[in-house]
Amino acid sequence: MLFNSVLFLLFFGWVVLVHYSPLGWKSKKFHLLLASYFFYGSWMPPFVLLLIISTAVGWLVARLMHSQNNIRIRRLLLFVSLAANLGILGWFKYGTLFMDAFAMAAEQIGWSWTAPQFDIILPIGISFYTFQTLAYTIDVYLKRIKPEDSILDFALFVSFFPQLVAGPIVRPGQLLPQFKSPQKATRQQFFWGAMLFTWGLFQKSVLADSILGPSAGHAFGMQEEIYMFDAWLAVFAFSGQIFFDFAGYSLCAIGIALCLGFSIPNNFKCPYAAMGFSDFWRRWHVSLSEWLRDYLYIPLGGNRQGKTRTKINLMLTMLLGGLWHGANWRFMAWGGIHGAYLLVERAISGRTEFRATRDLGFIQRFVGTSATYVAICITWVFFAAPTWESCGLIFCSLVGLTESPIAVLKTVEILMIVPVVLGMLVFQWLMRDQEMESVVEKSPTWLVYSVFFLILLSVVLTGGGDSAFIYFQF
Repeated sequence: MLFNSVLFLLFFGWVVLVHYSPLGWKSKKFHLLLASYFFYGSWMPPFVLLLIISTAVGWLVARLMHSQNNIRIRRLLLFVSLAANLGILGWFKYGTLFMDAFAMAAEQIGWSWTAPQFDIILPIGISFYTFQTLAYTIDVYLKRIKPEDSILDFALFVSFFPQLVAGPIVRPGQLLPQFKSPQKATRQQFFWGAMLFTWGLFQKSVLADSILGPSAGHAFGMQEEIYMFDAWLAVFAFSGQIFFDFAGYSLCAIGIALCLGFSIPNNFKCPYAAMGFSDFWRRWHVSLSEWLRDYLYIPLGGNRQGKTRTKINLMLTMLLGGLWHGANWRFMAWGGIHGAYLLVERAISGRTEFRATRDLGFIQRFVGTSATYVAICITWVFFAAPTWESCGLIFCSLVGLTESPIAVLKTVEILMIVPVVLGMLVFQWLMRDQEMESVVEKSPTWLVYSVFFLILLSVVLTGGGDSAFIYFQF
């Protein structure tokens, strides 16, 4: 069930109706759980069992760990949870990739083995709710939190439908306490939630799907040498498409939750206004960046075991972060390049005294931000291009190493892409150190309502769109 569908609006209307009915809080939570399972199962009902298994394993293992003082038993229980959750994730998401890799390795040593064809279907959102469950289990193991007594609350934490299939990845301490007492949105919160939901749909349906997506998809799908201008414009268009698509989903999720009285964290903080790559990862897909930092980079040793080990830990984290995005070596290449970016940045910052971004002059900020954005855009080729061959063609086109390039973008497409991408960059530049809530509060009421009406009208006129969010596949 897509946020940008009439079916979801009918579903959400029913959820709101029950949530604000005179029913008791426990009954409302049970209804939210059933609604979340229905939301997830509307795509493929059998995969609801995966949610239930992940929930049951996480809840039982955490309670058993808490009652144990024997460190070996606690580690064994942690291993059970990791094996169950990562096993499910590994099979559905990486089974085919690893079997194909094994077959290729076997061929190199003269052993002929053909990987069986299982036609594995990837359950949407499996990477997100698996990471949420793992965070809970690890936090209990490390005694950061106590295990949840209510299986209803924990099941709702794992499957809460607004952020179930594409995040943000919510930590136990961020959401579980909110289920302890009745949650209702004030009139102002409900209106703000509706605005965020509409703004998110606008980014997805209008900007990503209607304006940028078709042009970027056509250019990358050609698998031909194209003119340098077209190649760069297609890359910039995709940078906007993936941002508006994913940030749009996150805004929808935050808005939907807020309409019900729940608060989930922001997942994007003007990432294309980042000054450097560390800054980018503090702004792009924040919940994943923080998860990888706290549950992978720091446990590996972080920066506490010398410079060489720090570099290894950082690169390994980025490689696995890339692989998290999908069962394709192109995603690992994407992660590896980002890891290299971060290592180079660390090497430079270790020899240069950097000032805070706000203390830099306009020219310095502009050059630094622009260079960061272009470098980030180059890595998006691995996301946008469907094959390694098409990646190579795009990279050659970007630098003009082509023999017979063709034009793929029409004049009308160029006239649509340029203002949208420039508008995105200017908006993020201006909003870099500001929160949207504070800007809206300071704006005249008539202006806020006018902008809201225009955005809503744009969504309605485009029909809401019917394409899935890009990050559903991750």
